[in-house]
Amino acid sequence: MENTFEKLYYENLSALQRFIRFKVNDKFDCDDILQDVHIAAYRSFGALKNVDSFKSWLLSIARNRINSYFREKAGNLEIPIENISYIKNGYGVSGRTTVSAVRDTLEKLGDKDKQILYLYFWKEYRQTEIANLLGVPLGTVKSRLHSAKEHFKEIYPYHPKQIGALIMKKLPDYLPEYSIKKIEKPTFPVKWEEIMGWFIVPKEGEKLSWAMYDHPSRKRGELCEMSAVGKAEVHGIEGVEIVAVETDPMGYNSAGGQSKVERSFVAQLTDTHCRLLAESHFEGGIKRYYTFLDGDAFLGNWGFGEDNCGNETNISPKGDIIFDGKQYVAKEKDFLLDIVGRYEVTINGKTYDTVCIMDCYTYIDGAASLQYIDKNGKTVLWRRFNRNDWKYEGYEKTWKEMLPENDTIIVNGNLYVNWYDCITDYIL
Repeated sequence: MENTFEKLYYENLSALQRFIRFKVNDKFDCDDILQDVHIAAYRSFGALKNVDSFKSWLLSIARNRINSYFREKAGNLEIPIENISYIKNGYGVSGRTTVSAVRDTLEKLGDKDKQILYLYFWKEYRQTEIANLLGVPLGTVKSRLHSAKEHFKEIYPYHPKQIGALIMKKLPDYLPEYSIKKIEKPTFPVKWEEIMGWFIVPKEGEKLSWAMYDHPSRKRGELCEMSAVGKAEVHGIEGVEIVAVETDPMGYNSAGGQSKVERSFVAQLTDTHCRLLAESHFEGGIKRYYTFLDGDAFLGNWGFGEDNCGNETNISPKGDIIFDGKQYVAKEKDFLLDIVGRYEVTINGKTYDTVCIMDCYTYIDGAASLQYIDKNGKTVLWRRFNRNDWKYEGYEKTWKEMLPENDTIIVNGNLYVNWYDCITDYIL
């Protein structure tokens, strides 16, 4: 029995570790929980009737242990009910005015309303966890939460549809002319809440369209229309479901050569990171699902950061990538993402003060991108570059040979050629 258990355990260890780390932030606590799960699973393995369900059985043990961990932690938690000054003014997706309005509305609520909304929306506790924390029945929590929401709506100055529910505008058939000018001023930190590579902020009600434009023709290629449709949960982690409809998608997005593809994501936005938890799409008449527990099948395409922690939302220069005036000098490390300068981008008749975030080799070795983000944390322009010899064995030509007119950059001594650009309806 021992050999069978250990074999199954270590076959599923990576998924177990990811599951725990997604739920618990503290590394040392994760290690303790992992050890507790190992011991508990070993002791009760004999009661498992079907070894084919070992993975789900193991994760259920982990889930119970994590719930116990949070119950223990909640016993010493101080719940602020008189002051919620941690909700700071800042540039979010809806701007400073909306954040201030939320804070001001909360300040006008009674202590019980303020407390229940804080626990549910900001601490992201489940209703059952709140019931345990406050020592009240689950029905009381549900009733209090409903009342608090209604009281909030009565006081809040904006109609819900005004928040984030942007109307998607028609993107042009050809990329508007633009200019990029280096600003000799210090860069500024930015709150960047967009899903990396998909440009939408994972908050309920958000809508966005974006498109790729080939060079040198500047003609529109793939068009993507995205909507955040509601809350969703993946392996016990709550996020927001986003539906994306892609027209004329690029080959790797086409799911079997279709000219129109619909896929869904579940993404989670926290105070510090934005990450994808799951992806689904139709292929061959079958809807296929991938989650963060599916290893490389998910992480290789949709994950970012160690253990898929996601991309940071609070961006400031790290010194991992430096532009020395001639080339970009990037460190040899995983998940390279850094601010590389401040630029004035003029596009579609408007001028934006931006910082440029460079991404090197995140998903594809030999690919880099330059993403210009304004002070609202929104993408103004995104540019994709390929190392000159990228996929040479397939094309049998260098990118400079194929696209001689396109812009180039130098990264660590290697030539990179601009392939296509992306814009969103934010600039329209």
